[in-house]
Amino acid sequence: MEYLELPVSSDPYQVMYLSVAPDGNAFLARVELRFLPATGHWFLSIADAMTGKIYVNQIPVVCSHGVLNDLLEPFRWRFQGAGLGSLFCLKAVEHPGSPDPGEDNLGEFRLIWGDRWKKGEA
Repeated sequence: MEYLELPVSSDPYQVMYLSVAPDGNAFLARVELRFLPATGHWFLSIADAMTGKIYVNQIPVVCSHGVLNDLLEPFRWRFQGAGLGSLFCLKAVEHPGSPDPGEDNLGEFRLIWGDRWKKGEA
């Protein structure tokens, strides 16, 4: 699977369906992204759209600063023992309005999903 950018908007509740094959495991992913005002943060969930099995539930979307922060690394065991690949939140502008995506500036960041990133890769 090549890395892909999740097609996000400023809507506080978003659902997208993506045909993906992270680490060679093909499935139709239901990706849910929601902003929770009480916490001031965005949260991401990933499920199999066909079976409804939830692989990742409401993890905070935290931006990588200096070192890549793979948001899916703690969930490697969840998908057939191979993981769900890697997901990164990266700055899309030089100086975003906050260190991590907030209510009004999700567009200042990019969510990138693909095969498992290995240390030493660019």
